[in-house]
Amino acid sequence: MSDHGSIAIWLTGLPASGKSTIVAALKPQLEALGLSVEVLESDAVRRTLTPAPTYSQLERDLLYRALAFMGAKLVSHGVTVIFDATANRRAYRDFARSLIPKFIEVAVECPLELAMQRDYKGTYQRGQRGESSTVPGLQDPYESPLNPEVRIDTTKVKADEGVAIIMEVVKRKFSSRV
Repeated sequence: MSDHGSIAIWLTGLPASGKSTIVAALKPQLEALGLSVEVLESDAVRRTLTPAPTYSQLERDLLYRALAFMGAKLVSHGVTVIFDATANRRAYRDFARSLIPKFIEVAVECPLELAMQRDYKGTYQRGQRGESSTVPGLQDPYESPLNPEVRIDTTKVKADEGVAIIMEVVKRKFSSRV
């Protein structure tokens, strides 16, 4: 499939806000449209780029620039990309948007307290114990999107409902191309 049908969707939100759950349900919906879909998950890419991550600002800058670059390349080759990445600074997502014309930003929202309860990876616990000093929403700021195409409040909307909302936006914005 040409790049005419490929888009990029960046799901951003606090760690443990529900991004990965939505991504897991979104990917098959996009594939059902006949799209080739690749998920760029920040932790997986981080393990390749920085096998011993420090989560420093410089390292995050590198990671998110690399994610945006990879996503742009994939989209230009006809692959639809789903970014599953906190991207705690707006500048990271804005950079991706500047590289990828067909871009949808999805704000996955939930209160910090709930994200901390859902935290199966232990990210917040490490931050509270002082083992990490850069947890977004805890010690490092998380800059919510100002004008995302989609907002999903995971305290009110289940993953499949969130996917339906995203799919409506995809079809409305890119109906002639998807």
